[in-house]
Amino acid sequence: MTMATAKTFVRDSWEAFTRSRVFRSVVRRGLADTNRNRSLAVFGNFFLHIHPVKVSLRSIAFTRTYYLGGLAAAAYLILVVTGVFLMFYYHPSVPRAYEDMKDLQFVVYMGSFLRNLHRWAAHIMVALVLLHMIRVFFAGAYRPPREFNWVIGVMLLLMTILLSYTGYLLPWDQLAYWGVTVGTNMADAVPVLGKHIKFLLLGGRGVNENALLRFYVLHCVVLPLFLVVALSVHIWRVRKDGGIYLPPLKQGEEQPNTRAQEEKE
Repeated sequence: MTMATAKTFVRDSWEAFTRSRVFRSVVRRGLADTNRNRSLAVFGNFFLHIHPVKVSLRSIAFTRTYYLGGLAAAAYLILVVTGVFLMFYYHPSVPRAYEDMKDLQFVVYMGSFLRNLHRWAAHIMVALVLLHMIRVFFAGAYRPPREFNWVIGVMLLLMTILLSYTGYLLPWDQLAYWGVTVGTNMADAVPVLGKHIKFLLLGGRGVNENALLRFYVLHCVVLPLFLVVALSVHIWRVRKDGGIYLPPLKQGEEQPNTRAQEEKE
């Protein structure tokens, strides 16, 4: 089979599939060849409705966002997948937690790789979210009407840091124990509410089994759910606020065509 014949076969197979009843039951609209069809395709698709029908070429340039937000979301997806696999081998109890970590490192097939992938993805996510916030700040994308979304972004940054911190205790080794001890003692130094915050985190006076269970629930259930909700609102607000923030054009600079216009031309 020649290359031209193979391309023809693939094209004909794809066209036959797009005309099939199975495909039409999933995708209600055909190819987005007109502005109306593009709009209908976006509005009728659950995964596309958060995206605008048209985008400016300036807004999708790499130097505009450096894809930091999308990369942070991808790192979170890796954390969710690897975290679920780690939960199959982990028990939040003393001293079983430490023994499970040793089993993951020396007994479970690819357990060390899975744990290290989870740990490095956490570090990378914290760095990406922080860089994303810095880029938004210096680009001035926090200005009206985007100030509410900026607050949500700050909340996402705090939840990312808390996710990393609550996962710090789960290995239940000396590094985790003393790291959480230092952190909760810093919280204890907060005026008026310090002792209450420390007791709420640890479930007692010191770092013990109650603290391990609370950190496990926060790390695996509470914080991920709050982060997903906040992230969904964050992405939705980007759309409602007019998409990616674009600074005013410089004097003499022409507005580039949208992607849809260039495809039509």
